[in-house]
Amino acid sequence: MNAHAPLPSTGCGVAVRAEHGQRAVFCGLTGIVWLHRKIQDAFFLVVGSRTCAHLIQSAAGVMIFAEPRFATAIIDERDLAGLADMNDELDRVVTRLIERRPDIRLLFLVGSCPSEVIKLDLSRAALRLSRRLAPDVRVLNYSGSGIETTFTQGEDACLASLVPELPEAAMTDELLVVGTLADVVEDQFARLFSDLGVMARFLPARRAGQMPPVGRGTRFLLAQPFLADTARALEERGVRRIAAPFPLGAEGTTAWLRAAAEAFGVDPARFEAVTAPGLRRSRQALAPYTEKLAGKRVFFFPDSQLEVPLARFLSREMGAALIEVGTPYLHRAHLAAELEWLPHNTAVVEGQSLDNGLDRCRLAQPDLTVCGLGLANPLEAEGLTTKWSIELLFTPIQGYEQAGDLAELFARPLDRRARLEV
Repeated sequence: MNAHAPLPSTGCGVAVRAEHGQRAVFCGLTGIVWLHRKIQDAFFLVVGSRTCAHLIQSAAGVMIFAEPRFATAIIDERDLAGLADMNDELDRVVTRLIERRPDIRLLFLVGSCPSEVIKLDLSRAALRLSRRLAPDVRVLNYSGSGIETTFTQGEDACLASLVPELPEAAMTDELLVVGTLADVVEDQFARLFSDLGVMARFLPARRAGQMPPVGRGTRFLLAQPFLADTARALEERGVRRIAAPFPLGAEGTTAWLRAAAEAFGVDPARFEAVTAPGLRRSRQALAPYTEKLAGKRVFFFPDSQLEVPLARFLSREMGAALIEVGTPYLHRAHLAAELEWLPHNTAVVEGQSLDNGLDRCRLAQPDLTVCGLGLANPLEAEGLTTKWSIELLFTPIQGYEQAGDLAELFARPLDRRARLEV
């Protein structure tokens, strides 16, 4: 039975409720698709079934001309029947992998639904293998199982597994930017922070040996809204979070940078001088899409946990109307500023029953429906215009220089529909 219940008020006039029922989201294994590109000497070994292997290979099909840094150790019938010792099999696969890829410095053992169903203890396996392969290779583990995670939570679990391994920093006043960003976006932010006089490091780093040190003098800024476990792990090490919106669009990027600047005592005049050129360029880039998106009615199905910041961007900067904003999980503290910026009485639904959400979407007939791949084709067949939410993870969308690209991602399906109707 599907049910929904009101949640306590956010204090910002946004109508938030929780629903329970069937969901349609990818599992946490999908995060490997962008993580393996970021940490250049890491390797992600999924311990799972052939279905896991097909999922990752199809999702990362763009890597067909390059040797990827991920693979699947297949759990087959012999393993399930207890005819083979899974730990011996895993050791054999890892040994062969390291022999073939001596460039690996960080190996993640990634749990899946099958490995968790048969109670394979990957944390113990990671500890055993790390001792054997030290000091050349560190072995960590995290869960990408769809039993426990939606697909962006795979990144959260991965980064959380790194936090206990981060070096201890001295009592220095540094900024840690947390969340996987495209290299071009990271470079842009690094230049902006440098111009502001703020020493910034990034988690994850591009190489295993360059992971940032943290300590009680470190403060962190989330670049992604789905990193609850990573934030908790950092706070347990004494690192303090800087509350901020997320760097999507001209307004969001400016507020995100300002939160860091204020935390580090940057002079307001210097902040304005540093950010003004990027802010001007981003607003110019957004202008051509305002006419296309203004007044368009948008419905978000829950998928990536990016829904609330994206809805804020569409509403405040592009003039779109929000019918409903579904999200798999709503972290009140991390999204407080974003919720504050949503229009009064915006319907925000945490969890969202798939059946109930589909009924409401069909009834509303939105101009644009943001949803997962599994819903897009059926809804398109019913005459609705859809946007794949997963594309917003694979595309650089953060920061001033990407603001126009972000708006275009939403305008493109509307342009396609208009051409088809001619």
